[in-house]
Amino acid sequence: MGLLLAAPLAADIPPASGSPSPSAAAAAAAPSPADQLQEIIVQTSEPRFVAPTRRDRIGRIWAPVLIDGKGPYRLVLDTGANRSAITTRTALSLGEYPPADGAHTLVTGFTGAAMVPTVHVDKVEVGDLLMGATDLPVLQDVFGGAQGVLGIEGLANKRIYADFTHDKLVISQSHGERARMGFTVVPLREVHGGLLVADVRVGNVRAKAIIDTGAQGTVGNLALREALMRRPPRNAAHQDIIGVTLDVQTGDDIALPDIDFGHLNVQGVHVVFGDMYLFQHWKMTDEPTLTLGMDLLGSFDILIIDYNRHELQIRPREAPGPIS
Repeated sequence: MGLLLAAPLAADIPPASGSPSPSAAAAAAAPSPADQLQEIIVQTSEPRFVAPTRRDRIGRIWAPVLIDGKGPYRLVLDTGANRSAITTRTALSLGEYPPADGAHTLVTGFTGAAMVPTVHVDKVEVGDLLMGATDLPVLQDVFGGAQGVLGIEGLANKRIYADFTHDKLVISQSHGERARMGFTVVPLREVHGGLLVADVRVGNVRAKAIIDTGAQGTVGNLALREALMRRPPRNAAHQDIIGVTLDVQTGDDIALPDIDFGHLNVQGVHVVFGDMYLFQHWKMTDEPTLTLGMDLLGSFDILIIDYNRHELQIRPREAPGPIS
């Protein structure tokens, strides 16, 4: 997605399936809030916490989040956002909107920046993640049915386990678990205050790849496009990207060569290339760079992001063998 407050943030969130009511989500979990969010396992015909990428749907990772003991609210897990944020309707349900002190903050999204209201909350929790008092930006409902985004603050030393086959999401403390049999390990490093970046090869071009679970699609900067081709194909489709600030930018939708993660090769990825606002903000316009969105990340069977080990652990869909 894309949300930045005096720091970095990333791509955009697409249409997702309908969001369950807080009461329905609460009924699916254990009674007490402490037990309720320790491990969430939900198996239904309609994914409630993780949705795989399919031909008719972009994958999503939805985290059931308690805010000041209320909820859980369905927030999109966004590893490309340095701050969490909520929608106006969520802020109203918390009884914190409009803010009495008129507090505002500057939010930088993938396509632009804007001043937005903030509301103060005392506690945000999901699984082993517990954040204390913080000010949450309040944004228009551009999250496709979700009630906000859960950003990377508080994810240090955490392990995100998303099982797209069994609709399971676990956010837990990382204990340095090594990848199991059948998984590919992609080393990561942190830049810009917590963004996770992998070194990849796109065709014959070396590039930085930002892991962005909040982004609907994969987006590349112009430096990557120019390294791959002198000019876009004449028949390249144009695609609009709408950021959290509601600014719109247009890019060229182009099929990429294979993306090589070392021992993992991904084929058939389409990328929207453009001179996006956030690439400029990050000062990532000169070196080939792309953000890996859920069109790619949601195509795997299991996705593990370990902030302690600085690793992406991936099990492709075709890999056999049960994983608990």
